[in-house]
Amino acid sequence: MSGIEVITFGCRLNIYESEVMKAEAGKAGLNNAILVNTCAVTGEAVRQARQAIRRARRDNPEARIIVTGCAAQTEAQTFADMPEVDAVLGNEEKLTATAYRALPDFGVSAEEKLRVNDIMSVTETAPQMVAHIDGHVRGFLQVQTGCDHRCTFCIIPYGRGNSRSVPMGAVVAQARQLIESGYREVVLTGVDATSYGADLPGTPTLGLLAKTLLRQVPEIVRLRLSSIDSIEVDRHLLDLIADESRFMPHLHLSLQHGDDMILKRMKRRHSRADALAFTAEVRRLRPDMAFGADMIAGFPTETEAMFDNAASLADEIGIAHLHVFPYSPRPGTPAARMPQLDRRLVKERAARLRDRGEALHAAHLGRLVGTRQKLLVERHEMAHTEDFTLVAAPGFAPGALVEVSIGGHTGRHLTIASAAQSAAA
Repeated sequence: MSGIEVITFGCRLNIYESEVMKAEAGKAGLNNAILVNTCAVTGEAVRQARQAIRRARRDNPEARIIVTGCAAQTEAQTFADMPEVDAVLGNEEKLTATAYRALPDFGVSAEEKLRVNDIMSVTETAPQMVAHIDGHVRGFLQVQTGCDHRCTFCIIPYGRGNSRSVPMGAVVAQARQLIESGYREVVLTGVDATSYGADLPGTPTLGLLAKTLLRQVPEIVRLRLSSIDSIEVDRHLLDLIADESRFMPHLHLSLQHGDDMILKRMKRRHSRADALAFTAEVRRLRPDMAFGADMIAGFPTETEAMFDNAASLADEIGIAHLHVFPYSPRPGTPAARMPQLDRRLVKERAARLRDRGEALHAAHLGRLVGTRQKLLVERHEMAHTEDFTLVAAPGFAPGALVEVSIGGHTGRHLTIASAAQSAAA
């Protein structure tokens, strides 16, 4: 191979940062290299990264393989010990051309491969300018990274460091660049995006940032948030939900569970009642709002009754897009030292919760049959509605905004009544 290939795992923030990595490595003159941007959220994510590294080496014996991302930050030695790996960069180092210029030679020891600093010592996030997100019709925009909270199951703060916000002016400039590159939809991303601004002068909020973006970059057609912690939502964000049509009616919630005792043991900052109250208020302001959510099944000490509380919360809220994770003990986290459930039980509960999520998703799809929906068309003739529901959209070009009639669904996605009925939005 020649040039630079990036293999990305994990969240939308990683997708965004992979574009930065590729640009910075190019500035450094790197060539014939594979950059692996890892995720640490579960043990399975780390396993998949290691598997991809071995496959990349088999397919590209002469390429230089550089591993970075959250798993590289939290398990640096694990990757340095892999003979397939030529260098390991931390989450801060991966974003600078200087780090790529200083890469070690081939064949060095595991210790010499390491280029990972103390992420907790990093106090600022330098704004990164990305004009294009390869393979995506939505423009991801980093507004924040890191997290000040210490949920007992989560390793991510140790991979990302403490919360750091991108100054508002830099976010606006980046949004303008994405719009000038042809993006119609902008997605604000961060590790804990709703903590945005606490470290900036004047302590602006995520809602105020979103309002400012829509005011100063009026060409933004659709603005979306990647994920939120509902307990941190501010009045400005609620105003947007109620009054701004360009703010998309879809919120992905970091719920994690629906039982108050498990939420306390997770060290979450919301209760079951908080989640119900928030979603009810949002639906009052915006009746067409659809919710996604992350939930963990099989957390240590979870009883059958506690599990039922998680499943019933998904029902009560009406989660349209449920992401289920079987609990994965991450070394170094408090939850890993708690009494663990049998792995077979964890997987069985995760499967049951996924089944519940699929039923809720099918019900959501059914409610949209017969409606008119505005779509942003993506790759492989698929599209997303404003509430982030997947639609088969044959015959439309990626990046197109179209309005269609929904004729049915497959249980997985919506289908269009008739392509002839569709008109450019």
